[in-house]
Amino acid sequence: MAPHGDESDGGGEAAIVIEAEKRPISTIVIVIAMQTEALPLVNKFQLTEDLDSVFPKGVPWVRYHGVYKELNINIIWPGKDFTFGVDSVGTVSASLVTYAAIQTLQPDLIINAGTAGGFKAKGACIGDVFLASSAAFHDRRIPIPVFDLYGVGLRQAFSTPNLLKELSLKAGKLSTGDSLDMSQQDEASIIANDATIKDMEGAAVAYVADLLKVPTIFVKAVTDIVDGDKPTAEEFLQNLASVTAALDKAVTEVVDFINGKCISEL
Repeated sequence: MAPHGDESDGGGEAAIVIEAEKRPISTIVIVIAMQTEALPLVNKFQLTEDLDSVFPKGVPWVRYHGVYKELNINIIWPGKDFTFGVDSVGTVSASLVTYAAIQTLQPDLIINAGTAGGFKAKGACIGDVFLASSAAFHDRRIPIPVFDLYGVGLRQAFSTPNLLKELSLKAGKLSTGDSLDMSQQDEASIIANDATIKDMEGAAVAYVADLLKVPTIFVKAVTDIVDGDKPTAEEFLQNLASVTAALDKAVTEVVDFINGKCISEL
């Protein structure tokens, strides 16, 4: 992913990209699927809810915003589903709020933060925090040449070697689907994706950010071991509070590292 603009658009656009990479990061958007994950960061950064919403009338999306150090921070939470009253998790809500946030707020960087399942076979443990190197789908199966690759939708995260080294985060590939559990077909696709972690939003955020050329990183904390012995839903709920604390700590450290730096220094 590259900052706003594309070198193929001509010399003028390329110059804008280069200039953006040298300019200190000013505005970031943090996309988080669950209120439980978002609120500790809202408090940490002393953000306020936008009551006069920048988003279309009638949507449940919530924006918390404020200034932390030298950064304009926006935490975007898709809100509660009006019909069922639960967090609007999944790829549809994630893609919609990401698109709306980019169009409205023009961020220099997106952080998709959240909890995820991890695979012990790939070295993941409960509480580990990963900086995903790439994101792909595991439940969009289109067995037709080229459409199959489109379905997987592999996209690279923005490269942040200095951030990864400084914070000693784990690195791994992320696989995304709209189900908390894992069918045999999903498992085969996840293995094909060489994924260490799985979530329900990342690849959707990556798709939109790639379309609109906004650098994006993925910070994911492991709540459950997908290839472990415990039922996924039970383990997820059991560990959600403690792992969310680890996630919030990691995101705060990421934001502190970003502060005062330009994109090319990450």
